[in-house]
Amino acid sequence: MRLSRSAPLLAATVMAAALASPAPAGATAADSDHCARQEQARVPGAAFQQSACLTDLTTTGLAGTPYTDMADQAGLTAGATRSPSGVPGLQIDGYFPDSSHFNGTHGWRHDAQFVIRLPDRWNGGLVVTGAPGTRRQYSTDKAISDRVLAQGYAYAATDKGNSGTDFYRDGARPGDAVAEWNTRTTQLTRAARRVVARRYGHAPRRTYMTGMSNGGYLTRWQLENHPELYDGGVDWEGTLWTAQGPNLLTSLPTAVAWALGSARDEDLYKVGFSRESAFLWPYYAKAYWGVTQKIYRAEFDPAYAPDCPGPSAGTSTEEILAPCAADAAYAYASRPAGVRHAVAEVALTGRIGKPLITLHGDLDALLPQAADSDVYARMIDARGRGSLHRYYTVRGGTHVDGLYDVYPDRLRPILPCYRAAFDALVSWVERGTPPPADRTVGRPASGDVVDSCTLDQDTSTR
Repeated sequence: MRLSRSAPLLAATVMAAALASPAPAGATAADSDHCARQEQARVPGAAFQQSACLTDLTTTGLAGTPYTDMADQAGLTAGATRSPSGVPGLQIDGYFPDSSHFNGTHGWRHDAQFVIRLPDRWNGGLVVTGAPGTRRQYSTDKAISDRVLAQGYAYAATDKGNSGTDFYRDGARPGDAVAEWNTRTTQLTRAARRVVARRYGHAPRRTYMTGMSNGGYLTRWQLENHPELYDGGVDWEGTLWTAQGPNLLTSLPTAVAWALGSARDEDLYKVGFSRESAFLWPYYAKAYWGVTQKIYRAEFDPAYAPDCPGPSAGTSTEEILAPCAADAAYAYASRPAGVRHAVAEVALTGRIGKPLITLHGDLDALLPQAADSDVYARMIDARGRGSLHRYYTVRGGTHVDGLYDVYPDRLRPILPCYRAAFDALVSWVERGTPPPADRTVGRPASGDVVDSCTLDQDTSTR
């Protein structure tokens, strides 16, 4: 986990072999002028990197090549989502020194992997993100990278320094794995800014932080702790960590109990789950609640049930998704003070230092809005930073847009509203145009729900 100074020789050998192999047909643009200058784009602090000059940096051009991972993006976007294409430029893949080995992308078995994309036609900006959930650096290529690249931004993403459902094994102390997420995001931001300067001749004029779920948490944390690095951010249903609660460990145990038959619907309402999201609970109970509770509880409170999940969350899908029965009775407030101290080390405060736009779906059944973004908005206000914040509830939005394909009559994708929010942030930062006031963005009865969204559809404020 820690930022060691040595890089494994094996990883370098594998990477050298990859460099010697021909690139997939249609993926490279070896005759482009900028390819001759790609050696300038060295990533400071990287233990290893490789660069490729590509005819298209978007998922349209990269699908089926080693330069993205479509499987790691599964479920995050609606099937009919339209994405831009035809963005030529330079892609840099690599990793920073690290001692953990959860990320097997490129066969490296090395964590702290990153991807940096530098479009030929640059608009002077940089967008940075970290992987949502327990995914890796390519997971938001379709959701975030494609569009910002088409707009001319350079793009950088990190695997957060650990990934997969066994991530809690990283680090020496409870909370260390999550703490590394923040360190790696800061590290990549600083490095990417220097890479941009080397590639284009000057530093980015604007740097934006953004992300979904755990990437939204990273956005909040970065704007609180390193506002000097960014000009603003968009937070898409970020995970809330507070030492006294609420947090994942105060709401998910009740959800696990419901899944195991020992809690009622009313119990879920009390910890923040919306009544309207009840039709989604059976799916979340199978796919999210059990695994999320046990691995994050193992990260912050491994002594509670040391044999579950133990050294691994499971070796089969069924084992990984299965809840620990003990988690149904987990009571965060009564756990030893050391647990709250571990959470405090990564907790949010609401003291943002740059403009932030938050979006949250009212049907989120993993991070219920009432126990997450509603609370974070109040934290920002309590810190006197409300003028730097806009908060939009997306009616019909849930935690992953892929569920829209199953319930098109009841859900709406958040992605088009996220794109509208990013544009609104840019106008706010660069042109001084304030975004619409906090409100609920209504679910349209007709029209292009998958690819269009207007932030001022409704006027409900918090």
